[in-house]
Amino acid sequence: MIALWALLGIGLAILGQVFVFRATQPGNDGFLPASYDSAAALRISEESFGARPDSDPVTVLVARTDGGALGGSDERRIEEVSAQLAGRKVVMPRNEDDPPFGQDHSQVPRIGAGMTAPDRSFRLLSVELKGNPEDPGVQGTYREFREQARTAFAEAGMRTGFTGGLASTVDTADAEKTRSAVVGAVVMGLIVLLHVLVFRSVAAALLPLLAVAVIGGAAAGAVILASMATGIRLAPSTPGLINVVLMGIGIDYFLFLLFRFREQLRRHPGQTGREAAREVAGRVGTAVTSAALTIVAAFATLGIASFGQFRVLGPAIAVSVLVMLLGSLTLMPALLAVTGRKMFWPSRALKREPREGVAGGLGRLTARRPVVLVLASVALLGALTAGLAGMRMDYGQSGADGERTAAVETAAEISRSLPAGVSDPTSVLVAATDGAALGAERVAGLAGALSRVPGVGQVAPTVLSEDGKAARIDLLLTVESGGQKARDLVSGPVRETVRAHLPAGTEAHVGGTASVFADIAVAVDEDLRVIFPVAAVLIAVILLVLLRSLLAPVVLMLAVGLGFAATLGASTLVFQHGLGRPGVDFTLPLVLFLFVVALGTDYNILISDRVREEMGRPGPARAAVARAVRHTAPAIATAGLVLAASFGSLAVSPHAGTQQTGFATAVGILLSALVLSIVLVPALAALLGRSLWWPLRPRTRGGEHRAERAEAERVPVG
Repeated sequence: MIALWALLGIGLAILGQVFVFRATQPGNDGFLPASYDSAAALRISEESFGARPDSDPVTVLVARTDGGALGGSDERRIEEVSAQLAGRKVVMPRNEDDPPFGQDHSQVPRIGAGMTAPDRSFRLLSVELKGNPEDPGVQGTYREFREQARTAFAEAGMRTGFTGGLASTVDTADAEKTRSAVVGAVVMGLIVLLHVLVFRSVAAALLPLLAVAVIGGAAAGAVILASMATGIRLAPSTPGLINVVLMGIGIDYFLFLLFRFREQLRRHPGQTGREAAREVAGRVGTAVTSAALTIVAAFATLGIASFGQFRVLGPAIAVSVLVMLLGSLTLMPALLAVTGRKMFWPSRALKREPREGVAGGLGRLTARRPVVLVLASVALLGALTAGLAGMRMDYGQSGADGERTAAVETAAEISRSLPAGVSDPTSVLVAATDGAALGAERVAGLAGALSRVPGVGQVAPTVLSEDGKAARIDLLLTVESGGQKARDLVSGPVRETVRAHLPAGTEAHVGGTASVFADIAVAVDEDLRVIFPVAAVLIAVILLVLLRSLLAPVVLMLAVGLGFAATLGASTLVFQHGLGRPGVDFTLPLVLFLFVVALGTDYNILISDRVREEMGRPGPARAAVARAVRHTAPAIATAGLVLAASFGSLAVSPHAGTQQTGFATAVGILLSALVLSIVLVPALAALLGRSLWWPLRPRTRGGEHRAERAEAERVPVG
């Protein structure tokens, strides 16, 4: 089994790395349904103007090195150099470690004439490369072009600046490179250190990471190959998000097995590693399977979303989690069976009864003071939930926050002389529906009306398609295209003007970044109203089947619901009220609902399954809860800390949306693990006793081990 997973994991991981950027689709406009205005504009742009989905625009600023105004001779030199660059193939740089069968992104750039600043301080050129901007090969090709352009214009006495989509992506990637490496190393170091502190073992610290890396590589590779086979493109963030999710839940599941494996070996000193692994896999496997299926069900509901990025993300993570579940039930027990007691070397903890510790004390406190713990937990979660007051959604692009990259500086220089939207115009696409050719005079009335819309700084000359049956009118807005003002302007006055002045026998649609995000806002709002209840019902059904109770699923769902509200409230307090952001990122409620509810339910399933098992033994129900907390709290706390560290690493990203996702998910997981699963749910179980499992109660088993009976009698319940 170990050999099979090694071959499968390494092979699929390599294939996944090779094809990952062919399986992803850059941008957001391609994920919107065709019925949305911006999607219809994209269709006309592709059909009539040859726009390419993989187009990467770059705006190049060219100015005199002495800061003087451009003269006629300067303009001619700029045109000459531009022509030279447009006729020269840019060869993608190759590194020694690049796979020989990787895609070659060498290409000839498209270069078009742009605008000249009113004060003639600079001239803009529009450059177009092609490829996925997240692909290192495409980024290397852009860097090569940038160097060629700098050198060519420097020889002509000119300086250059680069901004726009691909330039911003590369500059941000360069700025993040060192930080990402450091953060990744720190997170891995913390995870290993935490394992060492808990198990006092080298193997128990490193094997979980190795196993999860192998299974995660297989899962990510399977998703990418499935995407290639079906033609369903992934969002650029999906592969990275899959890695974070699998790292977190994979280590969680291994920890659940490790803690129970250690407990099993302590109780049965004469048992072999294979026997203990088989028994542990059987006991914990049910809880792990139910926990994984909860995540699968939650994310699978995204398949009904109208926004394509959600609709693809859900099944992708669901498939990944299923692969991780398969590995958790096969590879992880196999590793336990092979290593046996050596898993915990050099620790001698297996030879002695562990001390009661904090978990034991918490278990006794839960049995004695359940009402106090319930009230304290609800008060904490309620206080955080109060942060939801006045919450707003931010539908911005979640771009870099506070990063003064070269691309940002160039964009700022351009905006001081030209409208802010000059490097990212809003386009009105007009297509004839009556079969007649469109002329500039036929759309002149629409162009004139658009020029009078407040917020439209300039209307570029109308561009006709080659067949004359479509026209493009570019609008240069006075506000940044990624902001709320641009979205309000495009979705309101601009679209209203287009409808009011639409030439007879034509259709017209508004495209561009602002239009895309305005439509995404509508699509996401509609999706949230559908996905939330459907996911909640599916999770409740899984809990019902697992726990075989009507009351227990209600208790758990109420607990995770309160945890979700508290997490979203805490995020609103920090980012909107504390840091003055326009609001919380538009994807945050959905991401939190899925991660906090689904992953939080994992911990609740583990503690509930152990409570049910302990209540099947003779003795008071509260004593059973105390034993369940004592044995399970360390696993839940350790798993929660590991998972929170994995997601928390995203909080140091310069991207506002990624920051919020990392911070909020880490907080939500900590609340789920340390408050809901270790305190609130056990306290409610202690209050309700065996009636928690109504209408079926756990059967009391006879013939218990004498030590287990003594432990049951030892716990005071007050």
